[in-house]
Amino acid sequence: MPVDMGRRRIFVGDLQGCREEFEALLERVKFDPSVDTLHPVGDLVNRGPDSVGCLRLAKELGAKPVLGNHDVHMLRQWKDPSHRGKRRTLHEVLAADDGEELLSWLAKQPIIRGWDDVVCVHAGLHPGWKNPVKKASNRSPFDVDDAVVEFAVRARYCDPSGALPKDGDFPPPPAPFAPWDAFWRARENDSRTVVFGHWARRGLVELERTRGLDTGCVYGGYLTAWIAETDRIESVPAHRAWHRTA
Repeated sequence: MPVDMGRRRIFVGDLQGCREEFEALLERVKFDPSVDTLHPVGDLVNRGPDSVGCLRLAKELGAKPVLGNHDVHMLRQWKDPSHRGKRRTLHEVLAADDGEELLSWLAKQPIIRGWDDVVCVHAGLHPGWKNPVKKASNRSPFDVDDAVVEFAVRARYCDPSGALPKDGDFPPPPAPFAPWDAFWRARENDSRTVVFGHWARRGLVELERTRGLDTGCVYGGYLTAWIAETDRIESVPAHRAWHRTA
């Protein structure tokens, strides 16, 4: 997708139901829907106090998010009642007068978005994806291979082949495993910057062609935005810790 230099692209880290902080961050960056585009990097819902409010505000502002693991989990439960896992967030959304409308809107969002200079994904890009944007850009997760969805919304560490560590990612696994973005930066002839979330323990990431925005708002940290056109980071503090880490 070509870049529209007349608009700012404002990427926002994991909301996870933190609507008040979301509003505060939009005020801080002076978001103007007539000249800016809002791009949440996934996990709009779950764990925080107001998932419905986050979905409503994003939809009202014409946001173009990518989906995170919490979003995908909720949508899978909505589509398939037999899908396992906690359902509190789904029940909260369905209880809203506009719940079905919000879920329908969210289900239309992709797991990857791409421009000539930026790629946006919630968790990570597989080292073997020669053109990750074509893998899933602008396509509902229900139209994408499950293995592609799972890597894009859950990966943190992987090896050069894209295999994930069998024993999880904490403590950090030994070599040859590394943060997935190390393999992205090792690519030759690709100048695009990847912006992502999902990794609150790692926090803000500002490396070459890499911006990680999950600064743990729902855990009492910060909600962070990256403005692509000016390469500027802005953050607001959480009002409180809404969820305890494991």
